[in-house]
Amino acid sequence: MPFVKVMIHAVWGTKNRYPFLVKDIRPIVHAHISENAKLKGLYIDCLNGVEDHIHILLGLNADISISKTIQLIKGESSFWINKQSLVKTKFEWADEYYAVSVSESKLDDVRKYNNNQEEHHGKKTFQEECDDFMKHYNFTKIQG
Repeated sequence: MPFVKVMIHAVWGTKNRYPFLVKDIRPIVHAHISENAKLKGLYIDCLNGVEDHIHILLGLNADISISKTIQLIKGESSFWINKQSLVKTKFEWADEYYAVSVSESKLDDVRKYNNNQEEHHGKKTFQEECDDFMKHYNFTKIQG
């Protein structure tokens, strides 16, 4: 049996950054994502977000890739949101996402950052956050 502890900070937005996740819907969606992840054997340490995106600190399993983990979370949650008619139009997550590993020494910093999303986004837009994220982690956008 493998023993693995790889923590990932993942961020993704709603399709076209539409503000679907208003205050009364957000806790319902977050609770569902956490509960469903647990049923699938996925470990979510913390999650939070604002109207147009979500931040998740998750543990990566030994037998599943980052892309598959995120696909499971995004796909099931968008299906569930639509099935529950939580929003007036069709809910979709954007295709892209950002994900970075987090060292043990930085876990509390990421938890604090995730838990303070509303305050953080009072000062910075999601696009500004994405740009900073890309720059901080030296991501290179490849045009296809």
